[in-house]
Amino acid sequence: MTQALLLSGGMDSISVAWWLRPALALTIDYGQLAAAAEIQAARAVCLQLEIAHEVITVDCRALGSGDMAGQPADALAPASDWWPYRNQLLITLAGMRAVSRGAQALLVGAVASDGTHQDGTPAFMAAMDQVMRVQEGGLTVRAPAIGLTTVELVQQSGIPRSLLAWAHSCHRSHVACGQCRGCNKYFEVWRELGDDVDSAA
Repeated sequence: MTQALLLSGGMDSISVAWWLRPALALTIDYGQLAAAAEIQAARAVCLQLEIAHEVITVDCRALGSGDMAGQPADALAPASDWWPYRNQLLITLAGMRAVSRGAQALLVGAVASDGTHQDGTPAFMAAMDQVMRVQEGGLTVRAPAIGLTTVELVQQSGIPRSLLAWAHSCHRSHVACGQCRGCNKYFEVWRELGDDVDSAA
């Protein structure tokens, strides 16, 4: 089965790339503030793994909210980084390209902690899988790490720390701000792994 991966350039999707080696990786610039750094990280990883990589650019800034869009969080936001229907949007856009490239499955790098948002839960991923399957192409959506923490995923994947250090997790900028939820997660994962990100890089 030919697999494509929605590769954000963050720790989770980079680890899935190393673990499952998809034929194609898709990174989406949808107007998020950190797009340039996410693309750079994704390209570096795909180059090392010899995975075909494509960038899809669709400007959705006018529809964003919260840290990723540089806007106040919407009243419905469960956390400061919430962007309405973001994962539904990204899975749809990646699926459009993946199916046209002959992929049968789209991998998503969601992990257990993503359940903070409804679109990061197993139920949501199952619903998106059903939606995609019933359409032309029959593309399946899989979140192989949905039951794992990021630390468990890193350990399961066996990704070298030098490659993991490429990950960009900041929600607010192409340079890590050190204060957002993404940066906090990044450094917490390194602490739990017992590694120093500076020495890994």
